[in-house]
Amino acid sequence: MSGLTHRSLYLQRLGYDAPPPPTLQTLRDLQLRHVCTFAFESLSTLLHLPVLIDLPSVEQKVLLQGRGGYCYELNQMFLALLQELGFDARGITGRVVMGGPPDARTARTHRLSLVTLEGTRYITDVGFGGMVPSSPLQLDTEAVQATAHEPYRLTYDGQGSYTLWAQVAQAWRGLYVFDLQVQTDIDYTLGNWYVSTHPESPFVGQLKVARLAPGKRYTLANANYALHYLDRPSEKRALGSADELMTLLQETFGIRLSGLPQLGEALDGLVVANLQDD
Repeated sequence: MSGLTHRSLYLQRLGYDAPPPPTLQTLRDLQLRHVCTFAFESLSTLLHLPVLIDLPSVEQKVLLQGRGGYCYELNQMFLALLQELGFDARGITGRVVMGGPPDARTARTHRLSLVTLEGTRYITDVGFGGMVPSSPLQLDTEAVQATAHEPYRLTYDGQGSYTLWAQVAQAWRGLYVFDLQVQTDIDYTLGNWYVSTHPESPFVGQLKVARLAPGKRYTLANANYALHYLDRPSEKRALGSADELMTLLQETFGIRLSGLPQLGEALDGLVVANLQDD
């Protein structure tokens, strides 16, 4: 199947019968539809399988095999679609600081995209797990920006670095720090290699899954499931079996699990580890 045919299938999955025009409204619609359609997931790194990030491999995995992926896959595929539609867009990278101090000098392990529309610059990101922005964000302003989900804002340090923040439970949380440095394939290869193989990577041997819906965020961290709402408290529960996990992965996150023969054993291990932690 050719790349153009893949792109047509991608648009169909996002609800388009024909290519939409490269406008800000299209970018908003594409980003929201993507994060509500395709799951962020780390099944490959859970199973210590290689994560191939060349575009044909990503399209094969996500569009044809019914899987999801993480930033090096999802944002790669999304950027190719934007460029095919005529957007002025390119990839950039950042350092994840979520869960730690916003000025931490972490590894450059997150991929996102920069889009310029009529002279105005935006970042667009469909691969940041449970806190992925559901709308593009204007770059050159520090004003609070509404999205289809929580409010976000960007700050600039005056020396080339931007920080993305999300408002969660009335508090602002730093998510990642990025700059606009031009990236090449080897930059993504190095970051992906670290994320998918390094023993200190938070993805290796771990399960992280997320998908959005209008007004909701579904997240899974190993055997801990949460449904986050915008207007009321979250629902959280620990899953008690591999079968329960598999059902959730398929029905809530829309992931096809064929071709993963070691998955049941790995999910059993997550459930057991969760019980031991309790």
